[in-house]
Amino acid sequence: MRITDNILQEIRVLSQFNPGSCLEGIKVHHDADPDLIAATERLFNKGLITQQDGGYLTDAGIELLRHLDSLTTVLTTPSGPRALH
Repeated sequence: MRITDNILQEIRVLSQFNPGSCLEGIKVHHDADPDLIAATERLFNKGLITQQDGGYLTDAGIELLRHLDSLTTVLTTPSGPRALH
């Protein structure tokens, strides 16, 4: 599986959301990095966030963020997946 620059940018946007609270949203301003603006729009078009410029995570976005949180936890834990419960 190849991770494209577009996917990395989308992950970058998703990582701005707080995995501990679905009540916190984000706003990507019009003068932000054009790649991040485009990534945010793609996430909106995929139904993962509520607004073209950020907003809140949808139910599907919340689920995806949980997976992203699990992935980053495993990748940043020195002892690997054995540290997870």
